[in-house]
Amino acid sequence: MKRSTKIPPIPGAITMSVLTNEASRTDILNRLKRAEGQMRGVQRMIEEGEPCLKVAQQLSAVRKALDSTFVRMTVCYLEQELDGRLEHTEGGEQPKLSAMLDEVETLLARMA
Repeated sequence: MKRSTKIPPIPGAITMSVLTNEASRTDILNRLKRAEGQMRGVQRMIEEGEPCLKVAQQLSAVRKALDSTFVRMTVCYLEQELDGRLEHTEGGEQPKLSAMLDEVETLLARMA
């Protein structure tokens, strides 16, 4: 008998948001696929006996790719949560939100 892997939500519990923006989802998946390709390249380099420095440089590139993907995913989360919680009654609130998210993305990128 096949069991469902989806766990039903607990009434009254806080639920985590999922990535609903299709453009963001595509961007993040593409970033992950590139990082996956880079990792395969690193594995191939090790199998073929490439110098450690070259392998380390490629690993650094993979790490940076994953760090930037983490930043993008975090900003998507913030964007979705803020959009869902803020009422945009004033016409000027949306640009303020966009500017704030840009600042958060820059800050996260520096920390990554």
